[in-house]
Amino acid sequence: MRATDAFTPLTQSHVAAISSRPSLSYWQDAWMRLQQNKRATFSLYLIIGLLLFTFIGPFVWTVDPSAQDVDQISIAPGADRSATLIEDYQPWYGDTENGIAYNSNALGLTFARTPSTQAVRLVWQDQRAAGGYRIYRNLFPITPGGALGLPLAETQSMYFEDRLDLRPIDYHYSIVALDERGEESDLVATLSTTLTRVITRREAERRGLMTVDAQIEYGHEFKLGLHPLGTDYLGRDMLARLMHGARVSLFIGLFAPILYILFGVLYGSIAGFVGGMTDQLMMRFADFVVALPFLLFMILFKIVFGIGPGESGIMPMLVAMVVLLWPAAARLVRGQVLQIREEGYIGASRLLGAKTPYLLLRHMIPNTMGVILVTVTFAVPSAIFTEAFLSFIGMGVAPPTPSWGSMCNEGIKTMLTHPHELIFPALFISITVLAFNLLGDGLRDALDARMRNRE
Repeated sequence: MRATDAFTPLTQSHVAAISSRPSLSYWQDAWMRLQQNKRATFSLYLIIGLLLFTFIGPFVWTVDPSAQDVDQISIAPGADRSATLIEDYQPWYGDTENGIAYNSNALGLTFARTPSTQAVRLVWQDQRAAGGYRIYRNLFPITPGGALGLPLAETQSMYFEDRLDLRPIDYHYSIVALDERGEESDLVATLSTTLTRVITRREAERRGLMTVDAQIEYGHEFKLGLHPLGTDYLGRDMLARLMHGARVSLFIGLFAPILYILFGVLYGSIAGFVGGMTDQLMMRFADFVVALPFLLFMILFKIVFGIGPGESGIMPMLVAMVVLLWPAAARLVRGQVLQIREEGYIGASRLLGAKTPYLLLRHMIPNTMGVILVTVTFAVPSAIFTEAFLSFIGMGVAPPTPSWGSMCNEGIKTMLTHPHELIFPALFISITVLAFNLLGDGLRDALDARMRNRE
């Protein structure tokens, strides 16, 4: 009997049974550990969704972000967008239908016809002692002793037509009788109404809601353009502006960190690997750059690039970030390189004749990729917030170019009456910043070898 006959060859199933853990590369293991972090995984999918929203969304929602819908200004999501077909506007000179019934208020104030966004026609009874009448309009109900609102006109007639920026909302009109000296008397009449949105045949044809030869009767209701997230104070679609604004915000948020972190990685790798006096001089220069005021240099770069007031300062913003924000990445990479250069495989490569560029590109930088990726994920939200802040104070992206920061700057002016103009861009900034922070936190744990050893 031969000695080899006493042994049974191992099959693949035996090998799989003996092996307690499959062989994984460093990056495969990091990916598995990242998937176990539910918050980081959800944040990764959320970031992918934001990128699809930014770059694929405009091909799906093809509305022009600069196009104005003057019939739907500052409308909230889900607002009524119906419009009733009426006749074209005809000048009015106070003519009223026979048998008009005046109201029982102090002046008999009433409407000459049904109020609409085309015109509001007011008529009232003559007061012999009155030296004239002053007309007011208010968006809020009139309270005793409160303000009557915006003064529209002063007239000697007993009629008035309002066509000033009418919208389908509540209006409160007040007529005050004046005495012989032109001062307001105690005769005040107030009338409230909710305007109906209307559209003329010519306007409906221009918007493509009906054809020229279409036989549609007056009173027919059309549905105006859909705006899922509403419109801003100029009637521009919020969804389209958020999509195009994301391109600017994410371009700065991704491109600027990649540039200054790459420079910081190269700078820190050279400083840490060379060491000695060169390292000291390079890092003292990095400390000097950290002390430079970012906002001051942003202003200086705008002057250098010839960016005037009201013009977008995207390029000065990128240059300021790249020039001033690289020292943090350089310090991190330098610390990693100081540890790695003492490893045995670095000494072996040196003995085999490896040059400094080869050691940096082949060993040093690849072994710091975990730290670099984590730094990038934490730098992106910081860059997005910086762009939003600069655009908010008017030093970054200027209208009409949309960005989330500039949209917040515009929305802050109408936050009390139309909060959606501020909420949506602020929400996108918050979600993006939070997603990148959670992803960076998950990557830090997944790529940390010490965390893996504890498990």
